[in-house]
Amino acid sequence: MLITLLFVALLAFYVAWNLGANDVANAMGTSVGSKAVTLKQALIIAGVLEFTGAVLFGHEVTETLATKIANPALFAATPQIFVTGMVAVLISCGVWLQIATSRGLPVSSSHAVVGAIAGFSWVALGVGAIDWSSIGLITIGWILTPLISGAIAALFYSQIKHWILDQPNQVVQLQEWIPWLSTLLLGVFGVIVLPSLTEPLTNFVIEQTGFNIPAYDIPLLTGAVAAVGLTIISWRQLQETEEVFPNPQSPVPNPQSPIPSPQSPIPSPQSPIPNPVEKLFARFQLLSACFVAFAHGSNDVGNAIAPLAAIVYINRTGSVPTDGITIPLWILILGGAGIVGGLAVWGKKVIATIGENIIALQPSSGFCAELATATTILIASRLGLPVSTSHALVGGVVGIGLVQNLNSIKFQTLKGIAAAWLITIPVSAALSAAIFSIARILFF
Repeated sequence: MLITLLFVALLAFYVAWNLGANDVANAMGTSVGSKAVTLKQALIIAGVLEFTGAVLFGHEVTETLATKIANPALFAATPQIFVTGMVAVLISCGVWLQIATSRGLPVSSSHAVVGAIAGFSWVALGVGAIDWSSIGLITIGWILTPLISGAIAALFYSQIKHWILDQPNQVVQLQEWIPWLSTLLLGVFGVIVLPSLTEPLTNFVIEQTGFNIPAYDIPLLTGAVAAVGLTIISWRQLQETEEVFPNPQSPVPNPQSPIPSPQSPIPSPQSPIPNPVEKLFARFQLLSACFVAFAHGSNDVGNAIAPLAAIVYINRTGSVPTDGITIPLWILILGGAGIVGGLAVWGKKVIATIGENIIALQPSSGFCAELATATTILIASRLGLPVSTSHALVGGVVGIGLVQNLNSIKFQTLKGIAAAWLITIPVSAALSAAIFSIARILFF
């Protein structure tokens, strides 16, 4: 059994590696594409935050996937069949994610897991073992997620374009909008990240004071303080910009100054973000990317390590997990390390697809795409709909392109992405079914 555990641990690391190479583009692809950060900076930032999110908060999603995604009661009498099925899930998910990553295609690791479990469950227990309602919801999500995210991104960007970017004095307009942008940014991402981050503090305060503080009081206070702080810092940065440009009304740069005026257009990627308005949006976008990376690490690491956690539980107790289980810290560290390694070594292709190969992005447009993605995921979570961050982000980027110029969208890239989305569940299901069938013939 020790050899089996080592093998499964390596498989979980392999899946986490491919997940990092593919899914982390959701966090950093638009930031790299808009030149808000370099690829090297993105790899470092995402690596640290993905690992931290996975280790600190990855246990909840992992616990859910390990005990709820397949019906454990059906395998109670045959735990070894369940173990074999989970191994098939890991292999099929890892292989499909690697194939998609090698072609630079962003796909959903969650959908790959669902497809893989459906595949081995069908072979093991028959077609009745598959939760077809979940498959139906995911199919609806394929259609709705990019449409909703695209609409929200188009709305955000059209307003920013109208009220700030198309105005004769962008700096003054941005100064008026900074408090609202700060509140919007920290409001959307705060709802996703802050409750988990501040939960230990809330529990500590309750234990020490005896007062039953509502769960959202500390997150709301933290978000409000952060929004005020971000507003003040951004105002100071704009004030420094105005000192560089003593006459911001003039659309003509000072010939003695190598820096363009606030009204000058964004030049080529060889000279990234010289426009001071876009520089500020780049800082906003970097902050939003950090939130996405942390949230992604805490959520999607479960796709890689949940099967391993279930197998470790079976090895320790001799029974299939039917309720909540404790996730050992070493499993979370293994998953976090795999995500970081895959991102660093293989993540460049998918980052390039998201950030550069759909439309040309600037920090203002990239910021809107990330904000729309987070808003869509948040709405879907509240409605209980299973959606993909990859689908939401691609939809957001396309929504920006529709506002800018329809001809700016590279539809050839979108065709490849859509094809990968459509075949993720059937391919992972077929791979899992085939691997499980071979394993059952060889070992049972």
